[in-house]
Amino acid sequence: MLEARAAVESLHAYRPPLAGRRGLRLDFNESTIGCSPRVLARLRSLDSETLARYPEREPVEAEVAGFLRLDPSQVLLTNGVDEAIHLLCSTYLEPGDEAIIVVPTYAMYEIFAQAEGARVVQVPSSENFTFPLDNLLSRISSRTRLIAVANPNNPTGTAVACDILLRVARAAPHAAVLVDEAYFEFHGETILHLAARPANLFVARTFSKAYGLAGLRIGILAGDAAQIAMVRRVASPYNVNAVALAVLPEALRDQAYVEHYVSEVQRGRELLQQELKALGQRYWPSRANFVLARVGAAHAEFIQALRTHGILVRDRHTDPACDGCVRLTVGSLEHAQTLIVALREVLGKLREHREVNA
Repeated sequence: MLEARAAVESLHAYRPPLAGRRGLRLDFNESTIGCSPRVLARLRSLDSETLARYPEREPVEAEVAGFLRLDPSQVLLTNGVDEAIHLLCSTYLEPGDEAIIVVPTYAMYEIFAQAEGARVVQVPSSENFTFPLDNLLSRISSRTRLIAVANPNNPTGTAVACDILLRVARAAPHAAVLVDEAYFEFHGETILHLAARPANLFVARTFSKAYGLAGLRIGILAGDAAQIAMVRRVASPYNVNAVALAVLPEALRDQAYVEHYVSEVQRGRELLQQELKALGQRYWPSRANFVLARVGAAHAEFIQALRTHGILVRDRHTDPACDGCVRLTVGSLEHAQTLIVALREVLGKLREHREVNA
């Protein structure tokens, strides 16, 4: 009888709750206003010949590299950041190797590493989800071949200074160090252009968040040219679809659209955090397009109550150190204000209910 590899059979399947997502979607950190009108115009102009041809990735990679002020040899376009993570694991991990992650964090680091037969070393975040530098450095060994850090981190929204990330990369020259900057636009700080960036450091970006292209699945893996050449050997030459490649240049050219949306998110994020503070609700200051809040034992009731208001948010209570936590995506200023109005009502009713039953 055919059997999967033992590493695959033991994997915990990651199934995001995508079904029945009707309403204001503040659960998956997507853009709440969608992509640039220029992208839509380019989509409408596509003809049948474009879809009949195999996609050619390299010309668009050259445009992306120019936008990032990198050489094309330093850039690989991927099927979202997920594929970038998968390719790094396939390129550098052997069965029995170790991959280090700081938890809580994005689930796919662990899943893709374990699929290669690697042992995942989880390093708990420090107090208030700060980066546990000393603890992480103490866990690096000769078997460490991958270290993945989301910056800003998901689901906490916390960020790590670039000099700390450089220390990690230099402490493990034999390991691929991934800095996942999926939420870079909302944070505004990057390690990508530091002159002292070592050859084992990779940076991932996505067009799913600020650019509103989550449905097209397109991301970036950037790094040392020689190392990117190794990763490119593992990647399919047709990994990014023709539609995504056709519209990406238009998305890059409309930076005014992206900057306007990012500005609205940043304003909305500040308003949301001020409101949570005023309501006496525990939260962690965020550098991303979401805020993590601790609702407590009533987190499931809280999520359902917001759903009755037509607002979807993400339950994160099963993540390490996130008991009772809910993640709230911040969208446009209008959508942030809609969330705030609903929060006041929902939290007020939950507190009344607790007082009645006390």
